[in-house]
Amino acid sequence: MKFISIVIVSYHTGPVLFESISSVLAQEETGQLILVNNGNPNSVVDALQGKFGSDKRFELISGHGNIGFSKACNLAAKKVASEFVFFLNPDCIIPDKGIAKLFQAAESCEGDYWLAPRLVNSDGTDQQGARREILTPWIAFVEGVKLYKIIPGHPYFRRFDHHDQPLPTKVTEIPVTSGACMFLKTAFYRSLGGMDEGYFLHVEDIDFCLRLRKAGGKIYFCPDVTFVHTLGTSDASRLFVEFHKLNGFRRYFQLHFSKVYPPGFVGLVNCLLMIRFGCIAVKESVISVVRSVRHKN
Repeated sequence: MKFISIVIVSYHTGPVLFESISSVLAQEETGQLILVNNGNPNSVVDALQGKFGSDKRFELISGHGNIGFSKACNLAAKKVASEFVFFLNPDCIIPDKGIAKLFQAAESCEGDYWLAPRLVNSDGTDQQGARREILTPWIAFVEGVKLYKIIPGHPYFRRFDHHDQPLPTKVTEIPVTSGACMFLKTAFYRSLGGMDEGYFLHVEDIDFCLRLRKAGGKIYFCPDVTFVHTLGTSDASRLFVEFHKLNGFRRYFQLHFSKVYPPGFVGLVNCLLMIRFGCIAVKESVISVVRSVRHKN
């Protein structure tokens, strides 16, 4: 039997974290579970140790504060002892024999690869992110100004996410996937330098996909293995998340496309992203004021 090391990074995840860990430890192939605590309350850390600490496969890395997702993944990767590593979001639930099925699917994958399962929402619908196009400034522009509505399906106006397209019938190579579930060989992850630690939260997975492809690796999607991914479990504010997402997109476009696109176009896309962030900030401020008034009344 092949064994795998599973890495989970958690920041104020909530009760679903316990369910996620239980689903990991229920897999026969789990040889090691490394949980990186990026700032959960002490009561949660104590509860985690109390519930899972007696399992020799469970290892908790704590005391460093919130260092961001990329740094946390790389910190855990140094301790990975298995040939294969699986990075799992703390709000993802592995189905029965899910890891065994991924190992079986991996037999059809060639060379260096990242294998991703199908991700669904709590209601069973396909989730955005599991199947994606390579993100370019043009695609970001198409999404931002909704050009895809002009001629739906036109290749010039193709969308970033492919979750609304028919599911493949077998393990299929795709351009980009979500970092919520990353199944790959440990040596390959390390050879790429791990996640780019210049990203704090979001876009690091899109960047990793692009670097992986440039290094000759492939990304495969497995439609027959379904993981439930419960979004929005962290109590981090939306503004906090969107701020780091904005910085992530700006870094990504600057690193990979500033010398490829005509001068000014990347700047235009970044402007649109900042306008979007500004609109979200205003909306969140209004919501906060309304809640405050209602609370006083």
